[in-house]
Amino acid sequence: MRILDVGCGVNKQPGAIGLDRNPASRADVLADLDRYPYPFRDSAFDGLVAIHVIEHVGDVIRTMEEFHRLVRPGGLVRIETPHYTDFSSFCDPTHRWHLNSYSFRYFGEDHGGFGYYSHCRFREISVRVRLLALWRWLGFEFLVNRVPRFRRFWEHYLCFVVRGKALTFEFEVLK
Repeated sequence: MRILDVGCGVNKQPGAIGLDRNPASRADVLADLDRYPYPFRDSAFDGLVAIHVIEHVGDVIRTMEEFHRLVRPGGLVRIETPHYTDFSSFCDPTHRWHLNSYSFRYFGEDHGGFGYYSHCRFREISVRVRLLALWRWLGFEFLVNRVPRFRRFWEHYLCFVVRGKALTFEFEVLK
């Protein structure tokens, strides 16, 4: 399987092709992640990972469209990012976006009437919310991840008290 590790930094996924803008990284290909298209052909990869990258890009929608272009139909995209209520979301001055567990719904079936922002589509395979340790130990993380209505309730009403830590999204590319 050909995997593209976007924004790989010094922790490139084993066996993946690394893409980063920093020459001090372990990237195989150096490119500015805010300049499109990336230097690969359409549908060149079976999968793509972007670990703590999406919050740094200038245009989330355009970046997701580029991910969609690069991955073959049925391929997988995995994105990790801080939850917007976590301290790390705001303490890094290079973070441009502060996201929650519904931030990518515009690319799926449940786009809330806003599917016109982009033509590319992804099927959400999973969304995993990691909470701060205290809330994990008390069982809130289990509820947020296993009960969809509880996750919605948590995002709407509880997340500033029961703070999130990080989000992991897995999507299937639909073409």
